[in-house]
Amino acid sequence: MSVEGIRKTDVKVTDTVKYIGVDDTTIDIFESQYPVEDGISYNSYIILDEKIAIMDTVDARGGDEWLERVEEALAGKEPSYLIVSHLEPDHAACIKMLTDKYPKTIIIGSAKTQAMLPQFFDLQGIEVKCVAEGEELNLGSHTLQFFMAPMVHWPEVMVTYEKSEKILFSADGFGTFGAICSDKEWIADATHYYFNIVGKYGTSVQALLKKASTLDISIIAPLHGPVLTDDLSYYIEKYDAWSSYKPEKNGIFVAYASIHGNTKAAALKFAEDLEKSGEIVETMDLTREDITEAVEKCFMYDRIILACATYDGGLFPPMEDLIYHLEMKNFQNRKIGLIENGSWGPLAAKKMSERLSALKDITICPTVVTIKSVMKPENADAFEALKKEISH
Repeated sequence: MSVEGIRKTDVKVTDTVKYIGVDDTTIDIFESQYPVEDGISYNSYIILDEKIAIMDTVDARGGDEWLERVEEALAGKEPSYLIVSHLEPDHAACIKMLTDKYPKTIIIGSAKTQAMLPQFFDLQGIEVKCVAEGEELNLGSHTLQFFMAPMVHWPEVMVTYEKSEKILFSADGFGTFGAICSDKEWIADATHYYFNIVGKYGTSVQALLKKASTLDISIIAPLHGPVLTDDLSYYIEKYDAWSSYKPEKNGIFVAYASIHGNTKAAALKFAEDLEKSGEIVETMDLTREDITEAVEKCFMYDRIILACATYDGGLFPPMEDLIYHLEMKNFQNRKIGLIENGSWGPLAAKKMSERLSALKDITICPTVVTIKSVMKPENADAFEALKKEISH
């Protein structure tokens, strides 16, 4: 059954490696948590040779259109192999659909893929072959070489290098939000995608980049977003920086969670003062903006100000949510200043500091600005001290 908004977008890879993925232009929330204004693509590829290999499937939303593309590309032939890079349902939901139609297809994946497959599908009678690090599979004029990429960002993930045309099939690595037909630049959604999908696993990404550095790569074919062909060093350098938890922007991100507007007023006034002193500043209202956008900004900037009202003896929930997400994504290597507000028992800074100090290489500015209900002239000295501490 077709889903409205699934679109077959033409993408050029090579003459013998064809794109058979689909765009999903009407999905609004990806993985039930990430707003995707421009949709998303589910990428799949087919290598046409003496033996034909299909590289991953797509989300169930695009299954019918994908299978049509498979049949068109096969032109009456049958696939020899289905290479499974990643078992997450947005890439693997149509495995059984394919094997029901082409039961002689051999599924190729990592040992963990072989172990996990029965959790998703009943594939009785289908041959599943697990491959090891560096193992090769010859298709004719094409040779596939497999490299394990555990925890980028599931434990079973592997990437595949096609040696003759120098293509790296990179699984979720180098992917991005946004349907391909939206024609947005890769970088437009790549940071939002990376820090929220892959961001926790910087060490694993570094290990994969080390393996990739030994390969002569001309094309990167990810499971989401455009196929990358020009100046691949740009994308690799971005991934190297992001997975090393290096901030990309020299500036201050001010995120605030305000109940009645008084904490907001203080945060915005402080942001204005920081800008007047020559700092680059970006602000965000955590009660209004998507939390995953705030996570991205925290990773992008080298310094952060968090301003929060005390709520029921703890943190106002929007700030609680942000800190929870930062903990989950292995946030590290930043300087953070704290502003708190409380009418009778301000505790927000204490709660924030306890949580953030447990993260790696986090520096908390010694001065905490404590507002009791409404910002007053007597808060000026503390704001000035915090400004000096958070500034370079």
